[in-house]
Amino acid sequence: MRIHQYQIDAFTDHLFGGNPAAVCLLESWLPVETMQAIATENNLSETVFCVPERGGYGIRWFTPRLEIGLAGHPTLAAAWVILNDITPDVAEVRFTSYGGDVLSVVRDGKWLIMDFPAVPATKADNLPEIAEALGAVPDHVLAARDMMAVFQDEATVHALDPDMTKVAALDTFGLIATAPGEDCDFVSRFFAPQAGIPEDPVTGSAHCTLAPYWAERLGKTQLFARQISERGGEIHCEHLGDRVRLGGTAVPFMEGYITL
Repeated sequence: MRIHQYQIDAFTDHLFGGNPAAVCLLESWLPVETMQAIATENNLSETVFCVPERGGYGIRWFTPRLEIGLAGHPTLAAAWVILNDITPDVAEVRFTSYGGDVLSVVRDGKWLIMDFPAVPATKADNLPEIAEALGAVPDHVLAARDMMAVFQDEATVHALDPDMTKVAALDTFGLIATAPGEDCDFVSRFFAPQAGIPEDPVTGSAHCTLAPYWAERLGKTQLFARQISERGGEIHCEHLGDRVRLGGTAVPFMEGYITL
């Protein structure tokens, strides 16, 4: 059996930036154990699997350790493959997640615009625990799927040197650190060592929580964000109540086949 696989750098306009994702195009679903083994072998933040169904694609996302319910940069990567190599004559692709969520991606010039559910956070009470894990005291912390630590300035977020053992022990999928940006609306970093991702280069799904927070705090619905990891990436966000639009670009790095 041969599986067509791409590797795409997402949320960037140049190679070796943004977040690399593996995109596997399937005719039908493989056993979960096989998809997890492929993701572990790829050892990228996520490997995404797509199967044609219902006029669009079913989509599933795997980190090197586990399957997850929502992921942004591999969805952007999958959309780039489909809208450029598979159906270049169309401008929109719809994905249905394993949990039933419908996610659309629209091509607008060089941009790909994803429509995702908003995941707003509420106040959390474990600031000392998060401060110890990050090695710095945030102004406040919030919780949704991910914990979010809010700091006063970009320099503090950039300088964070988390204790990954302590981050992994937190009762959360991932830990977001965020602050106002110096040349953008806000910056962030994202850590999920328990999922096999010590620091994620660019995390689209985290912006489902970041965008509602910063939209309310800054009093604006359209925001420009940077994830200030070593590779770095840029995300254009629009908060639409119970939905967020996340815009970015992507570039192809590699194409080949997996032989099973």
